[in-house]
Amino acid sequence: MSRENSDARGEVAQLRAEVGREAQALQAAVDAVDQAAATNLGVNRTDLRCLEILWHGESTPGALAAELNLTSGSVTTMLDRLAKLGYVARHPEPGDRRKVVIRITDAAMVKVMRIYGPIAEEGAGEVTRYSAAELRLVIDYLRRSRELQERHRARITGLPER
Repeated sequence: MSRENSDARGEVAQLRAEVGREAQALQAAVDAVDQAAATNLGVNRTDLRCLEILWHGESTPGALAAELNLTSGSVTTMLDRLAKLGYVARHPEPGDRRKVVIRITDAAMVKVMRIYGPIAEEGAGEVTRYSAAELRLVIDYLRRSRELQERHRARITGLPER
């Protein structure tokens, strides 16, 4: 084996280790931002995740329960808490008035955008430095990383407790 090949393999190993460290640092930074946001809004992390889901569009209590892995009773308690804060509102479903849809309020959107808007704006600027080919690589890495986490969440959920 030539020294050049050995050096190249060593560099690749170092770069792979750096990717791992940076991924862990990113995860910790996102976690810290989300905790700061939850604290600022006066909610817990599950409530914050609910607001994130509703930021993208209305939902039903059942869909929120499935997305958040909560019982229907827990979702009702969470929605009561968020409604009391003025962050969500229940609306009759147009096709079946016995059902409700949950929407984030305009007031909550203002608060959420005050927190996350500057991050989204700055992040959008950051990706402009990459070519289409580089962005495809980033997307591939992020997608595979997310899928890995989802697989292992399912695995861990299936483990016997303690």
